[in-house]
Amino acid sequence: MNTNNPLEPGKDYFAPMHTAEHILNQTMVRVFGCARSKTNHIEKNKSKCDYFLPSSPTEEQLREVEDLVNDVISRALPVTARELPRDVAEKSVDLSSLPPDAGDTVRLVYVGEYDVCPCIGKHVQNTSEIGRFKFCSWDYQNGRLRVRFKLEENK
Repeated sequence: MNTNNPLEPGKDYFAPMHTAEHILNQTMVRVFGCARSKTNHIEKNKSKCDYFLPSSPTEEQLREVEDLVNDVISRALPVTARELPRDVAEKSVDLSSLPPDAGDTVRLVYVGEYDVCPCIGKHVQNTSEIGRFKFCSWDYQNGRLRVRFKLEENK
């Protein structure tokens, strides 16, 4: 079943920030080959995500990630949601973060063709609604990279 409004169900995250987190996750996967963040805190003013990497990225690499996230945002990609049977969804996305009692239907959220993942949160309908993504700070300890980020209005 196609859900026309991805702002529906679930967690009451700030939709622009939550959608930016999806784009950040996919960008980190593409740039560093790491897993998506399973530990995060999404808030309207500032958010954070943790990634596990074998070594600390350079400032240049993180600025590249920031630029790539903003490039995706600037493409004005549609954000859509689709509900699929769990056995169908697991053929195309990792469902390991879902609790066992999540049910037989999985809601997948698509950011254009850039990202797809299971999610019950709220999202914008188009990446043009997000604003400019900016890292506030980051630190690396014992294999864990923690990034803190915010959104600024487009100028």
